[in-house]
Amino acid sequence: MSRSPSFSLKPDQPTSKIDPQSLSKWVVAFCTIRFDLEQGQLIEECFPPGSLTQEEELEIAFSSFPDSVSQHHNRSTIHDCIFFFRFRRGGRKASDFGNQLSPNKLDNNSNSGRYLYGFVFNRQRHDERLKRGGEQKSVVLLSHNPYSGVFKPLLQIMGPLYFDIGKKALEHIATCVSMWPSPLPGNLMELPIGNATLKVNLPPPHSLSSDGGISFEESTSSMAPFLPNNQSIPQGLFHDADIFGIYRGLLLQLWLLWELLLIGEPILIIAPTPPQCCEAVAALVSLLAPLLCSVDFRPYFTIHDPDFAPLNSLQEGHAFPPMLLGVTNLFFLKALRNIPHIVSVGSPFLSSSRLSLAPRASSGRISARPEGIGIRNLSLKKFSPSNLLNAVKLRREGPLCLMTEHKEAIWSTYNATTKPDTSILNRLIDAGMSPRVEESMSVVNNEILRRHFLELTTNFLAPFGPYFRATTPSEGSSPFVDPPPLPPFNSDEFLGSLSARGPGKFLAKRMRYNWLDLYRRFLKGQNFKPWFQRRRAVAEQEQHRLWRQARMKTDIQQFISKMSELEIVDSFNSIERYLLAEMQSGKANADHAAVCQKLKGDLETVFNVLPKDMQQSLLLNPQREALLQGSHERKDVTDCIIILLVDNILNIHHSSFSRNPKVETP
Repeated sequence: MSRSPSFSLKPDQPTSKIDPQSLSKWVVAFCTIRFDLEQGQLIEECFPPGSLTQEEELEIAFSSFPDSVSQHHNRSTIHDCIFFFRFRRGGRKASDFGNQLSPNKLDNNSNSGRYLYGFVFNRQRHDERLKRGGEQKSVVLLSHNPYSGVFKPLLQIMGPLYFDIGKKALEHIATCVSMWPSPLPGNLMELPIGNATLKVNLPPPHSLSSDGGISFEESTSSMAPFLPNNQSIPQGLFHDADIFGIYRGLLLQLWLLWELLLIGEPILIIAPTPPQCCEAVAALVSLLAPLLCSVDFRPYFTIHDPDFAPLNSLQEGHAFPPMLLGVTNLFFLKALRNIPHIVSVGSPFLSSSRLSLAPRASSGRISARPEGIGIRNLSLKKFSPSNLLNAVKLRREGPLCLMTEHKEAIWSTYNATTKPDTSILNRLIDAGMSPRVEESMSVVNNEILRRHFLELTTNFLAPFGPYFRATTPSEGSSPFVDPPPLPPFNSDEFLGSLSARGPGKFLAKRMRYNWLDLYRRFLKGQNFKPWFQRRRAVAEQEQHRLWRQARMKTDIQQFISKMSELEIVDSFNSIERYLLAEMQSGKANADHAAVCQKLKGDLETVFNVLPKDMQQSLLLNPQREALLQGSHERKDVTDCIIILLVDNILNIHHSSFSRNPKVETP
């Protein structure tokens, strides 16, 4: 755990008034939960009061403590840890897991409820004078947003502060948070907390699911398809996850895990402690950037979660839903035996995850000089006769062997298409046993790995680029006609075209001959449709912006001088339609005013060149006359917009009706 920012606060310091609306943009509630030997988990405080239902409080209480089965006893007086969980508000109907279970039932964008993230500071205190030799308490922060880079450092302040001054800590922290500016996804934010300041890059809008309260416009912004130059800018969720630290013993399998999550395969990750299983889930999700992860991921999943019972009752032969579950309770190995991919990570000993992979000298000492880990060392470790026998034994025994001894391993029958990149593995640095050097080298290794998988995912998604390509009006053509629609997407046509031209140089070097099957699985998986729909929305918004910009730059006089009378009438109707749409948008800024002024001028220009009889016919509509003259008050203009919109709809309907002679009038 990194060092906490400094924070000073007097117990008798008065609390400022909290703005609930400002607080809710970051935090739903703060809770303190005590583990009672007779009554179980009890919520002692919930601030602000009434923020959660009784069912939600119960679920939060059960998820805020380490599983007793997973704990390895230690004699430390005080043991603190930070982890997080994720659950759906409002729960889920049991029928969703019945015989008609499908991947869509577990989609993040389902209407059954928004997700809540619970970030936990758990303290275990060893004291022989107490029953069972100790006590447990947790401080929990609830939010709709997965801002781990904000909430983990905040918990490092709030947790110890609560155990120092009690419930007042929650109110003081809530006061500070309520004074923060609104979250700006994709931006660097400086968030004051006491005498400290948290400087955090929030994840980009396109990586956040719509159930987090983010608007559609925000979620479709900043989705550039290019690789960023600044590595500190997140391109997806959990940019702070320690990929190298948690998967150090399974580096060769990262490409397999990336592929499984990419196509939406169900994965169970088991680790000795909640912080380790959370880190493993978060690190794996971060590898998908810049792709939106639409698989239901649960960083810390317990048997008390409402979704466990339906999953446990799945009948033999029924497909397991696309989920990424992080667990510590070994009971899941038996309860969810139908899950096809199981990953075991971490170590029951806190320091074991930092063991060196450098070759040991005959004396058994570890070299202190930082070295490249190297594919050669990894390969020898994997394919030596003794390790080959151990691998065969592991496969034969299956994941149930973890019941007797924890080992880092993967059980899966899936044959990966993507090959491990040896050049990336050779660049990773092994820093020996020094904790400070180890932490620095882990940062470097994480940047190498994250950059590579960002590039891998970006290149994998590149063939879809033509379906998101916005067009502009060709030279000499009118920008007042409707822009052409984006190319329609057809899976079979896409796969056929891709098969003919190949995957591209980057992927061709890193994928096997069956690379097209990976695209086929991706199209059927959980992640494709939500990502594709957002990218299309971005392209449509960009095309709208380009054509709107073209209308601003167009000299209408040049166009109407070359038009026939019928084309001039069509242009008048088009400009009027765009003007009404702009006025109906509800925007109030200088750009909006300039566009309205330009369109109004163009409308008057086109109107003035129309024949007198046509002008008189158009002016028979008093609302159109008011729009052209601009002499009425705002209320009259609003009324004229509504009437003209109805008039336009009726005209369009009449036009389409007249082109369909097969329809009989009543």
